[in-house]
Amino acid sequence: MSGARTRQKKLIGAEWGWWEWEREFEFGDNTTVMQHNMRSIIGRSLIINPSTPQSKISSIFETLTRSLQLTPDSLVLNLLSELASRHSNLSHLVFDSVRSNSLLSSESVRLAAESLDALASISNTDPTLSSAIDELDDRLFVSLCFGPSVSVRSWLLRNAERFRISPYLLLTLFLGFTKDPYPYVRKIALDGLVGVSKSGIIEDRSMINGCYCRAIELLGDMEDQVRSAAIRAVSAWGLILVASNPETKLYWSDDLFVKLCSMGRDMNMEVRVEAFDALGKINVVSEDILLQTLSKRVLAITKEKRSLGQCPAEQFEILASNVAGVLVHGLEDEFYEVRKSACHSLRTLTIISAEFAGEALNLLMDVLNDDSMFVRLEALETMLHMATYGHLKVQGTHMHMFLGTLLDSNMLIRSATRKILKLVKLPNIELFRLSFDSLIENLEKHPQDEADIFSVLFHTGCNHGKFVVSTINEASEEIDQASEGKLGFDSARVAALLVLAISAPLSHGEHVCNIPPRIFSYAVTLLGRISRALTDIMDQNALLAYLSQCSISTTFSATELDIRRGVPCLPVANIEIPNDTSNDINGSTRTSLQQEKDGASKLQSWTVREPLELAAPLVGFQVKVHDEVMKPINLILAKVKDIWPSIHSGFTNEVLRTLRNFKEELATITSDSVGTIGAVAFTLQYLQVIKQLAKVWEHFLPAKKLCSSGLGELDLILGKLDMRLRELRSRFTGLSMEQELQILELVLLTCTLRLCKVEICCHFATLKKLSTTVSHAESILKSATIESSIFISEVGKLLCLNETSSSEASCNPFMFKELLKHFSLSQFVLCGRLDQIKAELTIPDNDSENPLPFVSQLPVGIPCDITLHNTSNENKLWLRMSMDDESTQFVFLDLNLFGSSDKVRKFTYVAPFYKTPNAISFTLRVCIGMECLFEDVLYVKKYRGPGRELTYLCQEREVHLSMISKH
Repeated sequence: MSGARTRQKKLIGAEWGWWEWEREFEFGDNTTVMQHNMRSIIGRSLIINPSTPQSKISSIFETLTRSLQLTPDSLVLNLLSELASRHSNLSHLVFDSVRSNSLLSSESVRLAAESLDALASISNTDPTLSSAIDELDDRLFVSLCFGPSVSVRSWLLRNAERFRISPYLLLTLFLGFTKDPYPYVRKIALDGLVGVSKSGIIEDRSMINGCYCRAIELLGDMEDQVRSAAIRAVSAWGLILVASNPETKLYWSDDLFVKLCSMGRDMNMEVRVEAFDALGKINVVSEDILLQTLSKRVLAITKEKRSLGQCPAEQFEILASNVAGVLVHGLEDEFYEVRKSACHSLRTLTIISAEFAGEALNLLMDVLNDDSMFVRLEALETMLHMATYGHLKVQGTHMHMFLGTLLDSNMLIRSATRKILKLVKLPNIELFRLSFDSLIENLEKHPQDEADIFSVLFHTGCNHGKFVVSTINEASEEIDQASEGKLGFDSARVAALLVLAISAPLSHGEHVCNIPPRIFSYAVTLLGRISRALTDIMDQNALLAYLSQCSISTTFSATELDIRRGVPCLPVANIEIPNDTSNDINGSTRTSLQQEKDGASKLQSWTVREPLELAAPLVGFQVKVHDEVMKPINLILAKVKDIWPSIHSGFTNEVLRTLRNFKEELATITSDSVGTIGAVAFTLQYLQVIKQLAKVWEHFLPAKKLCSSGLGELDLILGKLDMRLRELRSRFTGLSMEQELQILELVLLTCTLRLCKVEICCHFATLKKLSTTVSHAESILKSATIESSIFISEVGKLLCLNETSSSEASCNPFMFKELLKHFSLSQFVLCGRLDQIKAELTIPDNDSENPLPFVSQLPVGIPCDITLHNTSNENKLWLRMSMDDESTQFVFLDLNLFGSSDKVRKFTYVAPFYKTPNAISFTLRVCIGMECLFEDVLYVKKYRGPGRELTYLCQEREVHLSMISKH
């Protein structure tokens, strides 16, 4: 009965609201602003309420149309737009009404612009109206742009593409408004020109030249933001001009390059960054101009060739001074952003000219001493790019500076250096041994880099067969002593020598390998460590077969390492290898890096070659493509495992400091790959878990004395650890069974830690969760060939023991404390693609100064712009709305109503909030949560809320509301 009375009250309230709203619109000529806002709120509530009858909706439309005819304003336009989006059957009628009663009849420029906005919004919700937008007169748009309102003009130019204006008309408008007295309008106009250039519609050479010249004029604008936009426009139209005529390509490319160089010394840092970014997009420049950018003095060749153009002497001096040393100034700039951008621009420019690349390399070597890690990393990435295109020439004077980066404290710097060493062809044995010694020093100082160092040594050995044979023959006595136990293979140097030795047979097909066979037998003792380093080439079984074959031969060449012996050599993947392919393979077994005739050291990247050619040195088997971006992430995860002894010993401050360093290293990983973004987010979340675990573990150390407040602190930290683990389990898709098992082991650890403390309540709920998690872990172990950890096995045994004992014994904390001795943090290894389930929530046009109006005791609609990433229709999402008094309301988001299961879904949702208080104003906290479907225990639902624990997909947003009082 109470429910029926509530529904009756709501219906009566709706009827009263409708009658009051219609009466105010009918007789609203003299209404106050507050009354006007109030009727707008009531009208919006009626429109968005799905229970409002269709007859009432039709009446609302008629009332709004009459109001639009009498006194058109923005509130009526907003209500009509909402009406069209909620009730598609009225969209055509609303479109016609706005176009005839507001757009064409309005004398207000602002109202006409708002009408255009409403028409564009309506056409977006109804595709059948797209042709109607096309029919709008372009002259109206132009006249509004020339209106007195600067804000309207800026808005129209920024949103011009929404109204499908002719590209040629847009071009004319943008060109005209580049002379607007307001700098913000000039910037928008320049950005608009860049947008038109990307359309590819403008083909007239004179128009292209006009846009280019106009943008050049604005390079001297007084405003920083205008000069930045002008550089983008000069670059965009200049590149079109370069590509438009092959005969004048070099002329216009040189002209563009010189113009951009003139901005490399601008007073504003952001302008300089834009200039160097634009320089990096040019792929054709005269060599003498390029060389001039590396010299602060005007070179004689520049004066002789007059490559800066036929111009008067004074102008030539100005142009020459603009180009002279501009890249040097960029690399020496006081701001690291400029230095980084200048380094990046060299990637393209060094491909143009080998001589320029050689000169630029001298500067890049100096940059390796830069204070900023970002700049040092960019310099190394540029050198790697040069190496890939064969323009990196290694000289003895460079090597000490270059190899010094192997000892850098940053893992990414060391990794980038090793990537280059994988490719480099060293000219003499002295530099080869210097590189080898530097890698050994890297290994001794940073043992966590071992796998990558071994990989570099193997590739280096493949590229330098003669040097390897000479080095190993000299060090054979040292290796033999290690085999007799005098040194042991744990020696970093001996292990590195063994890795180097086993690479020699794959160096050159025409050279006989003279490595003693016993060396390959020694290398078998390091099979596991070496195979981890060579995962991008062969698996462990293939490596063992290779070492076995080499250990039974006295002399052989690479061409003899085939499958004629019947040994399944080097199987990298599950592929079929025809038995008659050995002849083809033998003929192509050559090193991927051939020595140049002139002896210069040039590089060629394995990653850009054909699969068969890549596999040739490894007897015709395909090379697995390894994701280089995942390597630094996995290296961080490996180092996380290494800090477990510090956590166990209670060095919490040191652990937290180390974890902060890991987060800083993660922040330097930049990639557009969605899978990599997910992996970085997962690793950050995992670091948070380890951080909370370190804080919790501190409370379980024997010397730790806790007061009563400490126990409350422990409960709080355990709650945070639970929450982080819940997010780790539910917010990432693509985890393997082994990775899921590792997370479950951490969940078991958290439950065990709770049960270790007598003072912490909820033992039975924790025991139930422990039992459920163990069952889940056992099901994974049965379905996958994964070995259970000792800790999981011991937890399972204890639970089985407790099932046959009394309830008091099952909660004995001392039994659970014994389990902690069996736990050891296992290493996470990420492979494949990980996607993060996340959401973005914004409340448009709302802050403390612009609150949403509401009527006390009546529902209010909260407009939410929502973007969901990687969600499926099976996910159960809830919108949580909480007030300051901790009262909470949940609204279910049915994903079936918001489009298909795309990776990214964007939509606007107006959430009804029913508990509006009797207050002048209040604040709502809104966020989006997702039910954790793996939680089996349902808790008591309140107010139609979720049935399981939620994990939240976005940060809370505050919604400010203010009551409208009637006078």
